[in-house]
Amino acid sequence: MPNMDPKKCPMPVQEPDVRNKNFSEVALGYTYDMAVNEAKRCLHCKNHPCVDGCPVGIDIPGFIAKVAQEDLEGAYEILSASSALPAVCGRVCPQENQCEGKCIRGIKAEPVGIGRLERFVADWHRQHTSEQPKMPAPNGHKVAVIGSGPSGLTAAGDLAKMGYKVTVYEALHTPGGVLVYGIPEFRLPKDIVRQEIDGLKAIGVDIETDVVIGKTITVDELFEMGNEAVFIGSGAGLPRFMNIPGESLNGVYSANEFLTRINLMKAYLPGAKTPIQHAKRVAVVGGGNVAMDAARCAKRLGAEEVYIVYRRGMEELPARKEEVEHAEEEGIIFKTLSNPTEILGDDKGYVSGIVCQEMELGEPDASGRRRPVAKEGCTFTLDVDSVIMSIGTSPNPLIRSTTPGLEANSHGCLITKGEDGETTRQGVYAGGDAVTGAATVILAMGAGKHAAKAIDAYIRGKSQG
Repeated sequence: MPNMDPKKCPMPVQEPDVRNKNFSEVALGYTYDMAVNEAKRCLHCKNHPCVDGCPVGIDIPGFIAKVAQEDLEGAYEILSASSALPAVCGRVCPQENQCEGKCIRGIKAEPVGIGRLERFVADWHRQHTSEQPKMPAPNGHKVAVIGSGPSGLTAAGDLAKMGYKVTVYEALHTPGGVLVYGIPEFRLPKDIVRQEIDGLKAIGVDIETDVVIGKTITVDELFEMGNEAVFIGSGAGLPRFMNIPGESLNGVYSANEFLTRINLMKAYLPGAKTPIQHAKRVAVVGGGNVAMDAARCAKRLGAEEVYIVYRRGMEELPARKEEVEHAEEEGIIFKTLSNPTEILGDDKGYVSGIVCQEMELGEPDASGRRRPVAKEGCTFTLDVDSVIMSIGTSPNPLIRSTTPGLEANSHGCLITKGEDGETTRQGVYAGGDAVTGAATVILAMGAGKHAAKAIDAYIRGKSQG
């Protein structure tokens, strides 16, 4: 019998006043009975709009039907056929704008909890299955992948399943890209990322860390090493700043630096030697998911007051609704319709405050959002001792500046010829944030999947020609 409950099964979570003092995962996950009951809310409608909303094309009704039948290994087989990182996607994908946003149940009630079910199935498989995946038969061809973030790992996994010998080159000392340096432990435990990567290694993907492409090895040298194609999934890790007075003061961070020190360099652990300021009053400038992550991390490090300073209103915040709600519950203070104009410092060169201009919303801009306009003569100052800038990132220019024939647009993003990720350099493909600028994990994974198919067609075409 279908479950016609209009509301999805709530996700068990840590209490706000407990979780804002620790880095353990906020969401606790469904129980077995919760997952089976939620799966029975799926109507298995004829056109499957949820699949259209998934950038990697998961057979969503198929895996949910298996959960409802209590065939969890069967559900995992369907999931893993399309997604290289199901335990990750179940936690960090913006399902409300993608699969769940197109769910028929969501028209008159709440959509099926697709993301929560994906997480449950992936976690169940990890906890109950010790069998290693089968090594694909080699096809005799080699491909290099630059970057071990979501796009690179997806491309590597899909190519390995086709029989390619794939080597992933990662600039940092730990693979995972933004999954390990950017997303906090309380949203995505690092053990889960490690286990997902171990699954790729088990099917033959090699990962080399501490390799900076463009410095340690060039793209040209990767071809000289026998690789027939190269995929660039190097992300967008170059932070942007506002160029306002005071940005060079002690206590001003980019969100990337702040989160990297906490996540990858383990500054959140007691007794950690990683240097980081344990500020009492923090202003985070920006309104996206990264800003929410930085603000919630600052709170967990002991800050008494943490502000989100954002130039538009609450309705325009680009962060996921769930992340905004969690931040509010944890005591983050939202100063919306506010735009920083100056960071103040004391006589020792440390942050002592931030001056903000009050804003109001005017006519829509090119993005369709109402443009923030300054309210004449209306400013205020927040008494803070640290400022974290989270206003976006762009790709690092090192790879494109050392690779002849590789072109980028005015934002530094690599230019590709359509969905398959082919760049202006023959045999070189790209995807994820290196092409789009900062976006979501699942969109990067989708780009990796498309590029893997295109690389396979390119190499097979060369071999036959």
